[in-house]
Amino acid sequence: MVDEETKVISIELREKEGLENNGFVQSEDTEDKNASQEKLPDPCLLGVEPGAAQESSVEPYAGMPKEVLLQFSTQARYRITREILFWLIIASSLVLVAATVAIIAMSPKCLGWWQASPIYQIYPRSYKDTDKDGNGDLKGIQEKLDHIQYLNVKTIWITSFYKSTLNDTGYGIEDFQDIDPIFGTMKDFENLVAAIHDKGLKVIMDLIPNHTSEKHKWFQLSRNRTGKYTDYYIWHDCAHISGRTTPPNNWVSVFGNSSWQYDNVRKQCYFHQFGKEQPDLNFRNPDVQEEIHDVIRFWLSKGIDGFSIKDVKFLLEATHLRDEPQVNKSQNPDSISAYFELYHDYTTTQVGMHDIVRSFRHTMDKFSSEPGRYRFMGTEANNQESIEATMMYYGTPFIQEADFPFNNFFMNIKEVSGSSIFEMVDLWMKNMPEGKWPNWGVGDPNSARISSRIGKEYINVINMLLLTLPGTPTTYYGEEIGMEDTPSQTTIFPEKSPMQWDSSFHAGFTEGNSSWTSVNSDYPNVNVKVQMTTENSTLNIYQRLSSLRADELPIQRGWMCYIWNDSNVFVYVRELDGLDQVFMMVLNFGTETTTDLQILDLDFPSEAIIKLSTNVSNNEKVVNTRTIKTGKGEGLILEYRTSKPVHNKETSKEKCFVAEKACYSSVFNLLYTYC
Repeated sequence: MVDEETKVISIELREKEGLENNGFVQSEDTEDKNASQEKLPDPCLLGVEPGAAQESSVEPYAGMPKEVLLQFSTQARYRITREILFWLIIASSLVLVAATVAIIAMSPKCLGWWQASPIYQIYPRSYKDTDKDGNGDLKGIQEKLDHIQYLNVKTIWITSFYKSTLNDTGYGIEDFQDIDPIFGTMKDFENLVAAIHDKGLKVIMDLIPNHTSEKHKWFQLSRNRTGKYTDYYIWHDCAHISGRTTPPNNWVSVFGNSSWQYDNVRKQCYFHQFGKEQPDLNFRNPDVQEEIHDVIRFWLSKGIDGFSIKDVKFLLEATHLRDEPQVNKSQNPDSISAYFELYHDYTTTQVGMHDIVRSFRHTMDKFSSEPGRYRFMGTEANNQESIEATMMYYGTPFIQEADFPFNNFFMNIKEVSGSSIFEMVDLWMKNMPEGKWPNWGVGDPNSARISSRIGKEYINVINMLLLTLPGTPTTYYGEEIGMEDTPSQTTIFPEKSPMQWDSSFHAGFTEGNSSWTSVNSDYPNVNVKVQMTTENSTLNIYQRLSSLRADELPIQRGWMCYIWNDSNVFVYVRELDGLDQVFMMVLNFGTETTTDLQILDLDFPSEAIIKLSTNVSNNEKVVNTRTIKTGKGEGLILEYRTSKPVHNKETSKEKCFVAEKACYSSVFNLLYTYC
């Protein structure tokens, strides 16, 4: 009986204590209640050991005060659990840091914006006129940005729009920091740059440092021997008697005849590599170099993403003024007037020229520190320059120069075949320094359009070539729709004819009464609007090719291996380590032919799928790799899977190239370098 009463009392007291919560003060009433409870005597448990009473009366509950909580924290089961969790967190953090470092260390360098998409070159005077004066302008480029986006192009290259006489198509500059009024105002330019960036695109422009216009203020000051400007140009004494000039030497202008011109104001001859209206700057003068650095800073501060620097090989000339050697030593020296009649040992690629170009790079790098704002620098690789001299513009393994010299060697092609195309590609790839990035182009404002040079039936396969080779392709405006030169009897600038937008008057280029140069008469059938609605058009094939290049890693940054070339076809594959997916390009630059690839013993599968054809009706068809048929000017992109890529075969080592090596991990769905 006593035991039962004792248990009842103990339970009541324990329940009473359980209601106490000194860790939370709910109200003044609760405080008073707690105070009265504190006055109660300690419970007396009859028939129970004191230690047992204390142990059984303390159980974990919500809101325990610190004193009670500490009683549990020292118990083994809680202390050990706490320590295990602590060390697990430390170990997990270390593993996470190590994994992050490993991923960063093993990840390949991301492709720069100048590597990731084609470059679209615009001659602004011929692109789109918005003020009805017959001349394309900056607002016209802004109006047509949606077209450029449709092409999946991310970089726009605008050729010279500086203030100039325009007699030399804009390359005789009167002011390096102003825009020619026919193109618009500086505000128009700023709006254009902002609109380009708003669409996620980049923009580069020409930089022409070698010479100025004779109307430039520097030249006017120099001819009058004014202060520091006295030696801004290359002046030399020369005899001038009865209107006849005897030049200091036999140097010849690119355009022919002597490169020395007598100036009646200064009574000396000035040197010009190009037209007499374009006097050469004296780059041995530090002040001249600093002036050009100021020009670079000015346009970069306006938001430009990079430059194409033209005519760099002409920046320096020999100071000794010796005659240049004749190509034909038996020719009468007095009869020499053409540029090709001399070896230009003293007027091109002089010692110190590359140092000047590298200094341009150094100035541009100061604007590249902001994330995502890398400033691109390309140099003009003249198509008459040797391949060895061209490759020097990449710089050295330790000193960067250009991101790449623009590849104009395709401009030399007049007749095409599978073998001639292979030779042009191989010329660049085998001479390019290791780790550098290639580029390709077939047109520019100073060359006949590719459709006119080799035939319009080859334009689609040429575009397929450019957009599937490793590196950055450059597309000259109009090549995406297969524009041809305007017949020469109707214009003096056949390769600069206005862009053909639609079948309206002047091809939609202008709403004015005339255009600055003739529109090609084929514009009713060859224009953007017509081709947008035609599935098999050059425009839509270009767009699909550009999308494929952006979407497929092997084409974007994988290996390229030559497979076959003959008078008709050029065949190569694009592969990526870690992927069993392979793309094979079969490009026909000749006549209809059938190609058997099984005879090459390269473990090709017996069948492949046509991923994309220049004849879209062939898309998704299955072809037998023993009998691949291609028509004249047809290009095929075949897709197949294999565990034996060509670039891993010992017999193909000399035929395979990769610029930015990367390997794909299907487990982690990422790229890595060490493979």
